[in-house]
Amino acid sequence: MIIDLRSDTVTKPTKSMLEAMLTAEVGDDVYKEDPTVNALEKRLANMFGMDEALFFPTGSMANQAALKLHTNPGEQVICDKYAHIYNYEGGGASFNSGISCKLVDGHRGMFTAEQAEASINPPDFYHSPLTSLIAVENTTNKGGGACWDFEELKKLRKVADTHNLGYHLDGARLWNALIAKDENPEQYGELFDTISVCLSKGLGCPIGSVLMGNKEIMKGAIRVRKILGGGMRQVGYLAAAGLYALDNHFERLTEDHKKAKEIGEVLSQLNQIKKVEPIETNIVIFELNDDIDETQFLNILKDKNIHIIGMGSNKLRMVTHLDYTDQMHKKLLNLLSAF
Repeated sequence: MIIDLRSDTVTKPTKSMLEAMLTAEVGDDVYKEDPTVNALEKRLANMFGMDEALFFPTGSMANQAALKLHTNPGEQVICDKYAHIYNYEGGGASFNSGISCKLVDGHRGMFTAEQAEASINPPDFYHSPLTSLIAVENTTNKGGGACWDFEELKKLRKVADTHNLGYHLDGARLWNALIAKDENPEQYGELFDTISVCLSKGLGCPIGSVLMGNKEIMKGAIRVRKILGGGMRQVGYLAAAGLYALDNHFERLTEDHKKAKEIGEVLSQLNQIKKVEPIETNIVIFELNDDIDETQFLNILKDKNIHIIGMGSNKLRMVTHLDYTDQMHKKLLNLLSAF
């Protein structure tokens, strides 16, 4: 039995999801003639109360499209130092949009409205980049699956309005935040100009993300997607997985969160562990004691068919997901307890 907790992206489609994919009605999505893609986009736009939605092959591409739609070359986006758009999208902000990132020193990937306002460059000072966008990530990946306080997000909306800035949400794991905080999608649709959501993490799809926004900003989205190479043809087979996941895999995220917290409880009792980050959703980040070698620790687990990820500086990560079964969970907890 291999236990793979490197990421929630390692899941494979369930048998029922595959059946939904195989029986999907499809067309040419570049011509906007794929009925299943159209149905998924309409459903998500309605769910979040936004005007339009557009299917993308990846979350990074959806985020990169959003950056492009909100900015012009030479401008700047405010984001946390842990932000996915800065750390894990291959420098795409500078390569694709010609913009820079103003990094905020937040807490676990989250910053305050005051910090954001202090990061805005004076618009009439032409020596510095023009600030045009605030981008937040919920849940925070590098922050250990932490969930933003919705009241702080509302304060950031006021900052964006006051300074005429765009407001984008990288909601790759927003589904987890909605479940953990008992929030609803409409709350977020009312707040943000654009939102990207991922279908291939907690929801267990093989591929796919969706970008949503108001009609005005989304006018250029399909052109940007084409430029980035994201125009696809009979992609309804993949969109069908998204529709199935929304019906069957959303509410079960509570199981992933429960297992993650139980893993954290066991880890916190081990002598080898210096610290376990607070666990709100499905990501467990923990730090080894200084005298423990990270690579050796990873290899010990690997020899027992347990795969997790090293983040450097003696920090490691586990992510629970759809394919992490109760049997695997029991085995892992027993193994860790005897470590």
